[in-house]
Amino acid sequence: MGTGSDMYRQQILDHYKNPRNYGELEDATFEHVGENPMCGDTIKMFVRLDDDERIEQVSFVGDGCAISQASASLLTESLHGMTLDELDELDRDDVVDLLGVEVTPMRLKCAVLAEKVAQDGAAIHRGEKELDETTTE
Repeated sequence: MGTGSDMYRQQILDHYKNPRNYGELEDATFEHVGENPMCGDTIKMFVRLDDDERIEQVSFVGDGCAISQASASLLTESLHGMTLDELDELDRDDVVDLLGVEVTPMRLKCAVLAEKVAQDGAAIHRGEKELDETTTE
């Protein structure tokens, strides 16, 4: 393993132990919860939009493995200022790039859970999905 991958592993551990934007967001425009039943990960995302429908603030609460929680923390940092269309355009490669390490197929669902929760929350906000649908990854 090279020094670069060690640096990213340290980043994952740092975001896991000291998550950014962790906690419930008062006055969220929308919130949504998701889970990975295979691993036991849960994430609830809170998103506040500004008047132009850009992400003004985002936070999360959850419990799970280092990959899922670090991914949620890293994602909240990158979503600020995005439109909902830009959020929808994110894919698993974008999230894996944030983590900076190769993610095994078994851990991919852990890595993308926060992304899917945020995207599904946006779809519910726009009326494209039912409110009672929990994201399962």
